[in-house]
Amino acid sequence: MEDAYARSVTEVLDFFGVDPAKGLTDSQVIQHSRLYGKNVLPEEKRTPFWKLVLKQFDDLLVKILIAAAFVSFILALINGETGLIAFLEPSVILLILAANAAVGVITETNAEKALEELRAYQADVATVLRNGCFSILPATDLVPGDIVEVAVGCKIPADMRMIEMLSDQLRVDQAILTGESCSVDKEIKSTTATNAVYQDKTNILFSGTVVVAGRARAIVVGVGTNTAMGSIRDSMLRTDDEATPLKKKLDEFGTFLAKVIAGICVLVWIVNIGHFRDPSHGGFLRGAIHYFKIAVALAVAAIPEGLPAVVTTCLALGTKRMARLNAIVRSLPSVETLGCTTVICSDKTGTLTTNMMSVSKICVVNSTQRGPLIAEYGLSGTTYAPDGIIFDSSGIQLEFPARLPCLLHIAMCSALCNESVLQYNPDKGTYEKIGESTEVALRVLAEKVGLPGFDSMPSALNMLSKLERASYCNHYWESQFKKVSVLEFSRDRKMMSVLCSHRQMEIMFSKGAPESIISRCTNILCNDDGSTIPLTASVRAEVESRFHSFAGKETLRCLALALKIMPLGQHTISLEDEKDLTFIGLVGMLDPPREEVRNAMFACMTAGIRVIVVTGDNKSTAESLCRKIGAFDHLVDFVGHSYTASEFEELPALQQTLALQRMALFTRVEPSHKRMLVEALQNQNEVVAMTGDGVNDAPALKKADIGIAMGSGTAVAKSASDMVLADDNFATIVAAVAEGRAIYNNTKQFIRYMISSNIGEVVCIFVAAVLGIPDTLAPVQLLWVNLVTDGLPATAIGFNKQDSDVMRAKPRKVGEAVVTGWLFFRYLVIGAYVGLATVAGFIWWFVYSESGPKLPYVELMNFDTCPTRETAYPCSIFDDRRPSTVAMTVLVVVEMFNAVNNLSENQSLLVIPPWSNLWLVASIILTMFLHILILYVSPLSILFSVTPLSWTEWTVVLYLSFPVIIIDEVLKFFSRNSRGMRFNFRFRRPDTLPKKELHD
Repeated sequence: MEDAYARSVTEVLDFFGVDPAKGLTDSQVIQHSRLYGKNVLPEEKRTPFWKLVLKQFDDLLVKILIAAAFVSFILALINGETGLIAFLEPSVILLILAANAAVGVITETNAEKALEELRAYQADVATVLRNGCFSILPATDLVPGDIVEVAVGCKIPADMRMIEMLSDQLRVDQAILTGESCSVDKEIKSTTATNAVYQDKTNILFSGTVVVAGRARAIVVGVGTNTAMGSIRDSMLRTDDEATPLKKKLDEFGTFLAKVIAGICVLVWIVNIGHFRDPSHGGFLRGAIHYFKIAVALAVAAIPEGLPAVVTTCLALGTKRMARLNAIVRSLPSVETLGCTTVICSDKTGTLTTNMMSVSKICVVNSTQRGPLIAEYGLSGTTYAPDGIIFDSSGIQLEFPARLPCLLHIAMCSALCNESVLQYNPDKGTYEKIGESTEVALRVLAEKVGLPGFDSMPSALNMLSKLERASYCNHYWESQFKKVSVLEFSRDRKMMSVLCSHRQMEIMFSKGAPESIISRCTNILCNDDGSTIPLTASVRAEVESRFHSFAGKETLRCLALALKIMPLGQHTISLEDEKDLTFIGLVGMLDPPREEVRNAMFACMTAGIRVIVVTGDNKSTAESLCRKIGAFDHLVDFVGHSYTASEFEELPALQQTLALQRMALFTRVEPSHKRMLVEALQNQNEVVAMTGDGVNDAPALKKADIGIAMGSGTAVAKSASDMVLADDNFATIVAAVAEGRAIYNNTKQFIRYMISSNIGEVVCIFVAAVLGIPDTLAPVQLLWVNLVTDGLPATAIGFNKQDSDVMRAKPRKVGEAVVTGWLFFRYLVIGAYVGLATVAGFIWWFVYSESGPKLPYVELMNFDTCPTRETAYPCSIFDDRRPSTVAMTVLVVVEMFNAVNNLSENQSLLVIPPWSNLWLVASIILTMFLHILILYVSPLSILFSVTPLSWTEWTVVLYLSFPVIIIDEVLKFFSRNSRGMRFNFRFRRPDTLPKKELHD
């Protein structure tokens, strides 16, 4: 029943055909169960494991690699090759792809945990009226129409409509669903609000929320997926995971690279069609297969097989650094996404605030005779921990607050006129509440005031254990004053009273709404001497003025406290006794902002990141908080920057677009609104981070580009998020963003390094094929270079130091290519040199080397006709491993010099020397050690078709390799000094809005 909140109790009961005095019959239960289903959140069908595995291979570059591995395997069989060497290349390729697939599958399965943990918020049992009798049944057995009784501490088992109040009030904590900082009053009468959100449905008890005060009966109107929790589940299911900006760019570049590779492979094969019939191949078909094998080797050379592994490693290193900052990353790609975040949608309750009500102001009457009439005190401390100081209006700390009469009696009243519990949880290391958050705030206030009579009291309290300290002062007052009678809170009175007996004296303490308490007061307690004097009209007006200031301008939740001396021996109190009270004081409390939030907000604005505060609370409370945290000091007022969910929905489409661009505050929202806000911002090409801690935040956290949950938040929020803040500190996000930007910069550097290296390998094979000289490098040698000698320095580039101005730059655009046109040109030049130097090393050995055959260049070009003609040298010379060893070593060494070039995109090595990144220096040393190992250790040298080099050959290798440093220094010089010089190569169609939308 979707509109139960708008129907009367009778209408709802008639709809389900239930007698409120007897409940459903057994036959009705069976009928309703068949009609409405069970009260469980059904398990979603998991993606089959085989589908998850196949999904990891749905990438163009991966498909080309699989095809290359398969072709290598077939060609080895056709050629009759056997042993490890024949199948090494396809085996290594498949091993790499399997490792990458395993990482992907693990990431995918983590995402499904959020839905499972949502079930933890369903109640286990319920007190149900059936066949005229109450019984405790499993909550899963509930059906719509069941009459359920709830009381303090009960978790609501289903969505229910209130039908009968069994106490003066019923209050429910629904923060996990709506984000409201205070518990909510529930009532019987129907709601008339149009487009009612959860906060307007004051007669509905929502599944998963908790009763904090009172007792009532309600009728079940929604079970399972038809509850508030069910709608959150459905919203999470409808959310598809978006690819991160880096993943999109890598995919786009991979597609571009794949097309280029395919084109070059086909071109190499076609260029050599004339050589298919060469006698050395033994026939046209074998010639075609030979050059097809070269084309496959070209594909292996062009594809950076190590790129996924290096990206993953770099992001993993970033997550370790972020973990030290208390940012626990659950999804590796989100590390990079942080770097281009443009908007942070921050939940208010529990994220910007502590989600713990705390007394922040006290107002008492000093004296009507001398000095200021009213005294105001402030309190520090923003949690339920009994730590904090009380200070006067000039900011001076009160050493012994309990010596002041009004503060002493406020502490008494706060401790005695209270039904909540404050306790310390040693397992979590935190102070926790049971009951109303406002009453717990009064308990904490009593602890901060302390006890009278001991000069050493404040320090003595600090010597107690945390378990004893939690309610030490409260227990003291409860032991001194014996509670005799209680008048519970009621809606019409808006107050409660408790009669206490103390040393042959009966005292009634009262607390409630200031307007109710002050109107019943005839006297006031003076704070300077403890005297009681009549409450005059002028004093009453001044106290009421302070109350309106607290409640209006400062949006504090206010309570007034009072007492009355009762006749000796009285054992009961009635409504008639709640008059002629003595006013003690006024307390103002709020859900306080976290202390570090103000600086974090300013850091976000400096970094060009907009913050939108999103909350289920009312507009005025949220606006007051925003002023307190200083995030919106640049706004003259909130007009055009602050919207409730209903106000935003009523705006025309064009005005909604404009409102999104200016919005700073979004209030009275429910889960669907948060998700809608994220989608709308993403449609404007914003990269959105959403913070939150409640169950209600989960759909938006999952939908956002990066979902950030609080460490103290619900398990559902954590599972739906990409990152968890272990310290619940909004400021940690700023540090994480800086780390994300640095990681992206380093990622760009090693991607460019690997691309330029692979271009060099492509040029090497292509030039060799065009010139008609023997194969320069064997496929297994290319794999060694790609995986080992490229991979280690590329990973070390991830340790490049963070730029000092990383958080003073605006967020990079989502559409920014990983490799821009000018940079691609630069690395084409570098790659071309790498390839030509490698070929030059190969030719040098045949033509010029003292240890080589010193062939004329023409003989080298006609090597394939050697068996058919008379030559002065044996044809076996072309099978010598030394020339390919020289070429491979040139390729390795030139790439080591190229790695040093990538310490910075544009800065000279004279400014940023190699030792600025010792990890890179170490990786180069290790890479060269491994390369020397395969040259000089015989089993490895046979495996990789290499042989030891002489000192002369090493000298030539260095001569051919070092110029790459000089070439890149020249290119960097032009980058620094010719900013306008850019090549507008396009790898993709730019993401742009239609012109009409841009104009609007």
